[in-house]
Amino acid sequence: MTDALRSGLPPHIAARICGHRTVDTTLGYAAIYPEDVVNHHRSFIARRRALRPGEEHREPTAQEWQDFLAHFELRKVALGVCARDFGTPCVHEHACIRCPVLRPDPDQMPRLEEIHANLLDRLQEAKEQGWLGEVAAIEASLAAAEQKLAAMRDLAARHTTVHLGMPDLRGVVARIDSEQRNEDAKPQP
Repeated sequence: MTDALRSGLPPHIAARICGHRTVDTTLGYAAIYPEDVVNHHRSFIARRRALRPGEEHREPTAQEWQDFLAHFELRKVALGVCARDFGTPCVHEHACIRCPVLRPDPDQMPRLEEIHANLLDRLQEAKEQGWLGEVAAIEASLAAAEQKLAAMRDLAARHTTVHLGMPDLRGVVARIDSEQRNEDAKPQP
């Protein structure tokens, strides 16, 4: 929950997802929030509610809640996860390579490299045929694909696992055993 709140999930939505009756319960789990941030958020919500119609602040219907949950089930796409806000349409017509809210999955790097190579081939063909509109569109997709590949490489580099091996205590045990024998060999006063 703390990570979700830190990533920008509004506390009232987090409360609903967790089944908390009040936002205060949810904020109690969010120890990362300094008190002034919590107070600022509460005053923002109070100002917003004063300006908006009261029916917006009712409990959602079962259908509205199902629609909300369904949005998050549809976030997984071929190259990663779509971070579009709930209730917003995909303005890129599902051309995820160009979408700035796609969070790329480093495991999909080979797939994106294949798409990138295909775009290079298509760009060459479009230039040969004089399809200037296609050239511009493919160049935009290429730039976005290169950006996503760089993001994937960065993510992969940050999330690598380093195998430290199994500790070998035989040397430590042998040293302690040797020290103990030396101690035992000393004449007792």
